[in-house]
Amino acid sequence: MLIYIDADALPGALKELLCQNAVRRKVETIFVANKSLSVFASPFLKQERVAPDPDSADHYIASHAVRGDLAVTADIPLAKALVDKEVVGIDHRGKRFNADNINEILASRDLMQELRDLGEVTTGTRPFGPRDKRLFADALDRELTKLLRGR
Repeated sequence: MLIYIDADALPGALKELLCQNAVRRKVETIFVANKSLSVFASPFLKQERVAPDPDSADHYIASHAVRGDLAVTADIPLAKALVDKEVVGIDHRGKRFNADNINEILASRDLMQELRDLGEVTTGTRPFGPRDKRLFADALDRELTKLLRGR
């Protein structure tokens, strides 16, 4: 089992939490980004630096993650690709992507993009706060526990 982190848009408040979980549970975790990141020194923590293209991290994760892995991403098309491969995916606020919700989430994302492209004013994502960190921590713990039991 591996944990893949789409680190290009990762809230800073989650990096330490992810590192601590990886080391404590002894699960190899790969931070994938198109920029250099600093991660704790540990055999369980790695960084994969990809090309500066905005979708490079997504392509890397989609092509490397397999069933039994966990991925953390806010990118909905990547989440769809992961669900199709039966990879567990959660977003930065702890929402789990699955076959029951991914098509609706993707359709909503596409609709909002169309509205923005037409010049409609849409609300952005709310700021990331302590409640979001707690929801993410709970989801991470829940999903890691399930995956590690299934080894």
